[in-house]
Amino acid sequence: MRFNDAVSGAALLALAIAILFNISTYPAIPGQSVGPAVFPGLLAILLILCALLLIRKGMTDSHTEAWVTLGDWMKSRYHLRNFLVTIACLVFYIVASEPLGFLLCGTAILAAMFWALAVRRVLVLPLAVLITLVIHTVFYKGLRVPLPWGVLQALQW
Repeated sequence: MRFNDAVSGAALLALAIAILFNISTYPAIPGQSVGPAVFPGLLAILLILCALLLIRKGMTDSHTEAWVTLGDWMKSRYHLRNFLVTIACLVFYIVASEPLGFLLCGTAILAAMFWALAVRRVLVLPLAVLITLVIHTVFYKGLRVPLPWGVLQALQW
């Protein structure tokens, strides 16, 4: 999938405006000329400049290029299904990770993705469980990221 530069520029412009709006609420530090909003503001201004250049380029190319061009993979049922499975897995994690916990959600997501990618059925569940445990250990123990436990709160290690 390919987007016209004007579409990408408009998205970047919206992001930059959101950043500027957000940093307007940052408090000033008394006695300091440089506060917490200076560097994000500078980056947002540079992002606006890049966005305007992209929009300009996209508008000059718009007579020869479509706003959105679908890739060849969108015509493949296999690739489209895998794309939709990925989106569904992300939405599932957002909705279910707090009540169910990372271990159950991670296992379910990996199992669904392995199934979609035609991994041998006998390996789907063992791989999903093992990889979820490795990821959990690395993030929870090694990097100290507080992953949700959900219904498995009693097993917290």
